[in-house]
Amino acid sequence: MKALPRILSALAGLAAGAVLAAVGWQRVQAKRASVAEGRVRLNEMLPVHSRWWRDAANDPGELLYVAIGDSAAQGIGASAPKNSYVGVIADHLRAVTGRTVRVVNLSVSGATVALAVADQLPKFTSLRPDIVTVSIGANDIAAFDPERFRAGLRAVFAAVPDHAIVADLPYFYLPWNERLVAEGNRILREEAAARGLQVVPLHATMRRQGIRGAFTQFAEDLFHPNDHGYRVWASAFLPAATARARELYPRTGTAERTVESTAEPLSA
Repeated sequence: MKALPRILSALAGLAAGAVLAAVGWQRVQAKRASVAEGRVRLNEMLPVHSRWWRDAANDPGELLYVAIGDSAAQGIGASAPKNSYVGVIADHLRAVTGRTVRVVNLSVSGATVALAVADQLPKFTSLRPDIVTVSIGANDIAAFDPERFRAGLRAVFAAVPDHAIVADLPYFYLPWNERLVAEGNRILREEAAARGLQVVPLHATMRRQGIRGAFTQFAEDLFHPNDHGYRVWASAFLPAATARARELYPRTGTAERTVESTAEPLSA
């Protein structure tokens, strides 16, 4: 009989553990459902963002900024398209130069390097941009093919001007993805160096945010950045973008330049 209290206590502990495990599993399932719903909601925003950027491309500007990229350039996950890293960079260029800026965002959600070559470069050739940003390749990691990746980057880099600003691949947090990202970034830097293009440290900029960044800088699908995350992305580009803007419009104001785009407005 003396053992009975211990037995009952052990049974109670097991029951409490089972309840906690059940509650924990329910929370995991609820989180998975929430992320899945977030993905659906963000997918529904793809045409909204694409239309917004097509409309924005028709606005005139003294300075022409062209972006090549994927859904991050589109701003998927941001509260509004203008809060993507492309939008943040454009606002910064306006502030630095005091000029109006036309933004032609050629990016396509889901684009790989090969798709950028097929879909974005044909449109790029009709433009004479003053500032170009390139951030492409993150979608290649899921089915990484080093040779195809290199060939695609070589084609993109051959098409952009010498002053183009190229970002390396973003930080993926997960070790198995990071191994592929390291290989991709090695290839990217080799091809950019061969072309003489500047590479800005998107990967290191994100990594410096630490684990806190994983909880504060992603949208509800836990893949795309939120507004805060896109500001972090933009910060990787801003020193190079500022330097390029000041080449075009020196602070002294003695050398002004009017930039005209010879391209036709992008069709809707």
